[in-house]
Amino acid sequence: MRTPLQKGESVLLVTYSSGIILIGPALVLAIGAVAAYFIGFTEHWGWIAALLGLLYFMGKYFEWRANIWVVTTWRVIDESGFISHFAKESPLDKINNVSYDQTLWGRIFNFGHVEIQTAAELGATDYFRVNHPKRLKDTITAAQSEFRNVQTNRQAIQMAQAIGNLPANSHPPAGMSTELEKLYELKQKGILSEEEYQRAKNKLLGN
Repeated sequence: MRTPLQKGESVLLVTYSSGIILIGPALVLAIGAVAAYFIGFTEHWGWIAALLGLLYFMGKYFEWRANIWVVTTWRVIDESGFISHFAKESPLDKINNVSYDQTLWGRIFNFGHVEIQTAAELGATDYFRVNHPKRLKDTITAAQSEFRNVQTNRQAIQMAQAIGNLPANSHPPAGMSTELEKLYELKQKGILSEEEYQRAKNKLLGN
């Protein structure tokens, strides 16, 4: 992965496209080797056929290795390009839904399509021919849950410390984090306005 991690960020999963995309290049390599065998390696064209097949396969292989999807504790990174470099990031707190689907061949060889629905300004992100798509989806979902827990717990600590309910480096009561998380989810869904959210949160914290 060429995208640098931020301070405190760690990698949870690195996955690739399905290896079946290398079947075509492998056949080209085999055809080049067979052609070289029948032409003869001592002949000029024999070496060219073998070399072209090898170069084509190696190029596709390194391209496959460079095209990855990475789930970290903060974001999902879509990275591609062997010579050039492309990277697209989807922050975990902006992801609204993750889904995947597989064709018949996808179920047989365990690859599929993963779609990430993000905030309106970002739209949807599609990942095609993902190896083990369910594992990618489940990892993102689990990372989101842990991210929300960490953020809510941190917010609860900061709020409680700000109003003097907790000493520094302590943790809020177990129920407080759960209730704050529920309030935050209600605000995210639009059920609570920002004013209602702040009022309920302050009441919970005793402010």
